[in-house]
Amino acid sequence: MQTPLELQIQTLPDSPGVYQYFDKDDKLLYVGKAKNLKKRVMSYFNKVNESGRIRVMVRKIARVKHIVVPTESEALLLENNLIKKLQPRYNVLLKDDKSYPWMCIKKEPFSRVFHTRNVIKDGSEYFGPYTSFKTVHTLMSLIKELYPLRTCNYDLNEANIKSGKYKVCLEYHIGNCKGPCEGNEPLAEYQRHVDAIREILKGNFKDSLRDFKKLMQELAADMRFEEAQKIKEKIDVLESYQARSTVFNPRISNLDVFSIISDESMAYVNFIQVSHGAIVRSHTMEIKKKLDEPDEELLEIAVVELRERFNLRSREILVPYEIDLGENIKVTVPKLGDKKQILDLSERNARFYRMDQLKQIKITDPDRHTKRIMAQMKQDLRLPEEPRHIECFDNSNIQGTNPVSACVVFKDGKPSKKDYRHFNIKTVEGPNDFASMEEVVFRRYRRLLDENEPLPQLIIIDGGKGQLSSALKSLEALGLRGKITILGIAKRLEELFYPEDPVPLYLDKKSETLKVIQHLRNEAHRFGITHHRNKRSKGALQTSVESIPGIGEKTMVTLLKQFKSVKRLKEAAEEDIAKVIGPTKAKKITEYYKTQPN
Repeated sequence: MQTPLELQIQTLPDSPGVYQYFDKDDKLLYVGKAKNLKKRVMSYFNKVNESGRIRVMVRKIARVKHIVVPTESEALLLENNLIKKLQPRYNVLLKDDKSYPWMCIKKEPFSRVFHTRNVIKDGSEYFGPYTSFKTVHTLMSLIKELYPLRTCNYDLNEANIKSGKYKVCLEYHIGNCKGPCEGNEPLAEYQRHVDAIREILKGNFKDSLRDFKKLMQELAADMRFEEAQKIKEKIDVLESYQARSTVFNPRISNLDVFSIISDESMAYVNFIQVSHGAIVRSHTMEIKKKLDEPDEELLEIAVVELRERFNLRSREILVPYEIDLGENIKVTVPKLGDKKQILDLSERNARFYRMDQLKQIKITDPDRHTKRIMAQMKQDLRLPEEPRHIECFDNSNIQGTNPVSACVVFKDGKPSKKDYRHFNIKTVEGPNDFASMEEVVFRRYRRLLDENEPLPQLIIIDGGKGQLSSALKSLEALGLRGKITILGIAKRLEELFYPEDPVPLYLDKKSETLKVIQHLRNEAHRFGITHHRNKRSKGALQTSVESIPGIGEKTMVTLLKQFKSVKRLKEAAEEDIAKVIGPTKAKKITEYYKTQPN
């Protein structure tokens, strides 16, 4: 019997994200990031850790929680935010009182642009955080190459500049600054460069690229190729730098996001808290349905509960559809952009959480799992009762030879192989799938009725409308039409056909109901093909055995294993056959084939 921890680890997704370890008292032990959550967490338990500290931590782990994010970079940022906020016991070696870097445009005359680890609320603009200093240094180098800005911390107000309080420094003499401290550069021109830098930090390179390409063409037209080449190099750097390293837009702050995924019995509400464009908290809550409540009602209940539980005070929340939370909270239903991406991520976390729970239930509580699947199939297929007993039919023949049909039986959503049945077609000549289907369905349920055996709640016919109509004739002849639900499944588009309904039913490709039906169809096909092959092989073998006097079935089986076919056996030399079955029998076989026409 697997432990709850082992079940949690087995059902982790193969996605990037952050994992958290808790001990038996539900105290947080460790927060880590992973490109593949399942592989990373399993590595702690599948190998001998050299560090004694890690071995002690692993022994204490009683529960694993995870948060899914789109990329590994975003997992890195989320890990950092959670470590700083939650301060887990075993993350002390990672704590250095540092945070990830931001790019800052300082609120001041002749604004400085620099990188910092500290976000100060003084009206300055911050962009980030970035996942590495390499990205920040690339941006700073790019900005310095494109736009000559000051690096000093002088107070360059108009009075100080006019009084001549400051003098130009080495940066001016080497061309890195135009000397606004002595009034050599107008404020309007300087701030125009700052505006261009702001757009670059936002990820909008369009205006800068347009301006630099125009400048490059003008320099090339004037035969100033060396200067044009330098501009081209700047353009190349701009074009190669693409995505920002933030989890989301850094302007998105103090925002709570809620999404819901539900089935017939449970709802799962995920909550994500966003601050300065980064996730700082995530939680998924389970709600057990009592009266088949709609998702809108459940989401309202969950939002109120989660805001109270986590003491949330944000004035805006993101949700998948409108809900009423009073006048003091702005409810946003995003359709596009950064906010829609955050909402999609929340829904993805809820979906993964539900999948994890269902996988664990399948192992720990198979009866509950079966009941849920049956209830889902009843709803999806519009059945009058749960399909606890399902039968599926499939025909097999090759150009009309050895026509057979297979009937497979599923009980409680699982194969019941002892109830599988083969049918050799008796009344149909040639390849006629419709007539064959009519025959086997009639024979199957005529026998069940005669023997007083239980009938299925659902019959599935592997084929389109023609095969379904043929099967329906047999049910009608037996007086079973309307008493058993019957449908056909077309192979190409997975269309489900109901009698007398011209419009097929299309289920979601990821639907568990469709997966059960596909399993039935594939099992019927496999079972029928296997029987068909055995029948053909047995027929070929029987023909050869009966034709050669003095040669028994056992000898013929040995020869066919060696020579693979009757044709090769006919063409084999007597001495080669003798090596397998001896000279006496070999002579009988070769003499027999010599007398037979080719």
